[in-house]
Amino acid sequence: MPQTFSFFTRFEFHLATQLSHTRWMTGSPSKQRLMLRWFKRCADAGHIPARSLYGRVLMHRGISPRDKSAGARYVLQAAQQGDRHAQYQAGRIYELGCSQYQPNAHHAVTWYARAGENGHVQAATRLAEAYRGGELGLPNDPARAEEWQRWACNLAEEGPNGETPAALATH
Repeated sequence: MPQTFSFFTRFEFHLATQLSHTRWMTGSPSKQRLMLRWFKRCADAGHIPARSLYGRVLMHRGISPRDKSAGARYVLQAAQQGDRHAQYQAGRIYELGCSQYQPNAHHAVTWYARAGENGHVQAATRLAEAYRGGELGLPNDPARAEEWQRWACNLAEEGPNGETPAALATH
Protein backbone atom coordinates (compact mmCIF):
# COMPACT_ATOMS: atom_id res chain seq x y z
CA MET A 1 0.00 0.00 0.00
CA PRO A 2 2.84 2.54 0.61
CA GLN A 3 3.76 2.33 -3.09
CA THR A 4 0.18 3.23 -4.05
CA PHE A 5 0.30 6.17 -1.65
CA SER A 6 3.64 7.23 -3.08
CA PHE A 7 2.29 6.97 -6.61
CA PHE A 8 -0.80 8.96 -5.66
CA THR A 9 1.35 11.64 -4.02
CA ARG A 10 3.57 11.92 -7.08
CA PHE A 11 0.51 12.04 -9.34
CA GLU A 12 -1.20 14.68 -7.20
CA PHE A 13 1.95 16.83 -7.19
CA HIS A 14 2.35 16.50 -10.96
CA LEU A 15 -1.30 17.39 -11.53
CA ALA A 16 -1.15 20.39 -9.18
CA THR A 17 2.04 21.60 -10.84
CA GLN A 18 0.57 21.33 -14.32
CA LEU A 19 -2.66 23.03 -13.29
CA SER A 20 -0.78 25.83 -11.57
CA HIS A 21 0.40 26.97 -15.00
CA THR A 22 -3.09 27.25 -16.48
CA ARG A 23 -5.06 30.47 -16.57
CA TRP A 24 -8.26 28.59 -15.65
CA MET A 25 -6.82 27.42 -12.34
CA THR A 26 -5.00 30.58 -11.30
CA GLY A 27 -7.89 32.95 -11.99
CA SER A 28 -9.89 32.00 -8.93
CA PRO A 29 -8.85 32.36 -5.26
CA SER A 30 -10.82 29.24 -4.32
CA LYS A 31 -9.01 27.21 -7.00
CA GLN A 32 -5.67 28.60 -5.81
CA ARG A 33 -6.50 27.46 -2.25
CA LEU A 34 -7.35 24.00 -3.62
CA MET A 35 -3.94 23.82 -5.36
CA LEU A 36 -2.18 24.91 -2.19
CA ARG A 37 -3.98 22.18 -0.24
CA TRP A 38 -2.74 19.63 -2.80
CA PHE A 39 0.82 20.94 -2.51
CA LYS A 40 0.60 20.91 1.30
CA ARG A 41 -0.73 17.35 1.35
CA CYS A 42 2.13 16.21 -0.89
CA ALA A 43 4.69 18.14 1.18
CA ASP A 44 3.36 16.65 4.41
CA ALA A 45 3.59 13.19 2.84
CA GLY A 46 7.33 13.74 2.42
CA HIS A 47 7.48 14.51 -1.31
CA ILE A 48 10.71 16.52 -1.55
CA PRO A 49 9.89 18.68 -4.61
CA ALA A 50 6.51 19.47 -3.04
CA ARG A 51 8.19 20.55 0.21
CA SER A 52 10.53 22.77 -1.75
CA LEU A 53 7.82 24.34 -3.91
CA TYR A 54 5.19 24.69 -1.19
CA GLY A 55 7.74 26.19 1.17
CA ARG A 56 8.87 28.74 -1.40
CA VAL A 57 5.26 29.70 -2.15
CA LEU A 58 4.52 30.21 1.55
CA MET A 59 7.72 32.21 2.07
CA HIS A 60 7.13 34.54 -0.85
CA ARG A 61 3.34 34.76 -0.98
CA GLY A 62 2.31 33.94 2.57
CA ILE A 63 0.39 36.70 4.27
CA SER A 64 1.13 36.11 7.91
CA PRO A 65 4.49 35.68 9.65
CA ARG A 66 3.24 32.21 10.60
CA ASP A 67 2.87 31.29 6.90
CA LYS A 68 6.34 32.61 6.11
CA SER A 69 7.82 30.72 9.06
CA ALA A 70 6.11 27.48 7.97
CA GLY A 71 7.41 28.06 4.45
CA ALA A 72 10.96 28.42 5.74
CA ARG A 73 10.60 25.15 7.67
CA TYR A 74 9.41 23.30 4.56
CA VAL A 75 12.27 24.78 2.52
CA LEU A 76 14.87 23.77 5.11
CA GLN A 77 13.45 20.23 5.27
CA ALA A 78 13.68 19.92 1.47
CA ALA A 79 17.19 21.40 1.53
CA GLN A 80 18.33 18.82 4.07
CA GLN A 81 16.88 16.13 1.80
CA GLY A 82 18.97 17.33 -1.15
CA ASP A 83 16.68 19.56 -3.22
CA ARG A 84 19.00 22.07 -4.91
CA HIS A 85 16.34 24.78 -5.26
CA ALA A 86 15.58 24.51 -1.57
CA GLN A 87 19.29 24.55 -0.76
CA TYR A 88 19.62 27.85 -2.62
CA GLN A 89 16.60 29.23 -0.76
CA ALA A 90 18.13 28.03 2.53
CA GLY A 91 21.19 30.08 1.65
CA ARG A 92 18.95 33.09 1.07
CA ILE A 93 17.15 32.48 4.37
CA TYR A 94 20.43 32.48 6.26
CA GLU A 95 21.94 35.35 4.29
CA LEU A 96 19.00 37.71 4.71
CA GLY A 97 17.22 36.30 7.75
CA CYS A 98 13.60 35.20 7.70
CA SER A 99 11.02 35.22 10.50
CA GLN A 100 12.49 32.93 13.14
CA TYR A 101 15.82 32.41 11.35
CA GLN A 102 18.47 35.02 12.04
CA PRO A 103 21.12 35.85 9.43
CA ASN A 104 24.08 33.48 9.68
CA ALA A 105 26.80 33.89 7.06
CA HIS A 106 28.40 30.50 7.78
CA HIS A 107 25.11 28.65 7.20
CA ALA A 108 24.42 30.75 4.10
CA VAL A 109 27.77 29.82 2.55
CA THR A 110 27.24 26.16 3.41
CA TRP A 111 23.84 26.05 1.73
CA TYR A 112 24.98 28.03 -1.31
CA ALA A 113 27.92 25.64 -1.73
CA ARG A 114 25.67 22.57 -1.51
CA ALA A 115 23.23 24.05 -4.00
CA GLY A 116 26.02 25.09 -6.36
CA GLU A 117 27.65 21.68 -6.22
CA ASN A 118 24.22 20.14 -6.94
CA GLY A 119 23.82 22.25 -10.08
CA HIS A 120 22.10 25.47 -9.01
CA VAL A 121 23.53 28.25 -11.20
CA GLN A 122 22.40 31.16 -9.01
CA ALA A 123 24.00 29.60 -5.93
CA ALA A 124 27.34 29.18 -7.71
CA THR A 125 27.10 32.74 -9.01
CA ARG A 126 26.33 34.06 -5.52
CA LEU A 127 29.41 32.32 -4.12
CA ALA A 128 31.54 33.79 -6.91
CA GLU A 129 30.23 37.26 -6.00
CA ALA A 130 30.84 36.63 -2.30
CA TYR A 131 34.45 35.57 -2.88
CA ARG A 132 35.00 38.47 -5.27
CA GLY A 133 33.66 41.03 -2.79
CA GLY A 134 34.71 39.43 0.47
CA GLU A 135 31.07 39.03 1.50
CA LEU A 136 29.35 36.51 3.78
CA GLY A 137 32.43 36.30 5.97
CA LEU A 138 34.51 34.93 3.10
CA PRO A 139 37.95 36.28 2.26
CA ASN A 140 38.44 38.30 -0.89
CA ASP A 141 39.72 35.45 -3.06
CA PRO A 142 39.80 36.12 -6.82
CA ALA A 143 40.93 32.56 -7.61
CA ARG A 144 37.98 30.97 -5.79
CA ALA A 145 35.65 33.58 -7.27
CA GLU A 146 36.84 32.68 -10.75
CA GLU A 147 36.46 28.95 -10.07
CA TRP A 148 32.88 29.36 -8.86
CA GLN A 149 32.13 31.65 -11.82
CA ARG A 150 33.46 29.06 -14.28
CA TRP A 151 31.40 26.41 -12.51
CA ALA A 152 28.27 28.61 -12.82
CA CYS A 153 28.96 29.21 -16.52
CA ASN A 154 29.47 25.48 -17.07
CA LEU A 155 26.16 24.76 -15.35
CA ALA A 156 24.37 27.41 -17.38
CA GLU A 157 25.75 26.13 -20.69
CA GLU A 158 25.73 22.37 -20.25
CA GLY A 159 23.72 21.66 -17.14
CA PRO A 160 25.09 19.88 -14.08
CA ASN A 161 27.35 16.99 -14.96
CA GLY A 162 27.59 15.64 -11.41
CA GLU A 163 31.32 16.33 -11.15
CA THR A 164 32.57 18.98 -8.78
CA PRO A 165 35.72 20.75 -9.98
CA ALA A 166 38.76 19.86 -7.91
CA ALA A 167 39.24 23.41 -6.65
CA LEU A 168 35.68 23.50 -5.33
CA ALA A 169 35.96 20.17 -3.57
CA THR A 170 38.63 21.55 -1.24
CA HIS A 171 36.62 24.44 0.25
